[in-house]
Amino acid sequence: QLQASGGGLVQAGGSLRLSCAASGRTFSSYAMGWFRQAPGKERELVAGITSGGITYYTDSVKGRFTISRDNAKNTVYLQMNSLKPEDTAVYYCAADKSLNSRAEPYDYWGQGTQVTVSS
Repeated sequence: QLQASGGGLVQAGGSLRLSCAASGRTFSSYAMGWFRQAPGKERELVAGITSGGITYYTDSVKGRFTISRDNAKNTVYLQMNSLKPEDTAVYYCAADKSLNSRAEPYDYWGQGTQVTVSS
């Protein structure tokens, strides 16, 4: 199970840190992804991290967002800086055996946390 938290309302240029806590003893063997879905849009992979620590970012967040994981705490984080109104969406964490840019292969999902960036 995955439990996402840390969303909220922030002004443009501000920062938020999302957390995703996982239960289970095999967290370290999973790739983790942060997806987001805005109204009327498809769910997209924002950032991902493999079990070995290799990271991926979609172009629109490169240089602003940082994904990290703490295997001792079974938690993955998404630090979001320089937020823009277009970052507004529901953010979901997901876990699977390998990192994939499509949402369908992921076996486990968190409940989603709303991020709203005001202009």
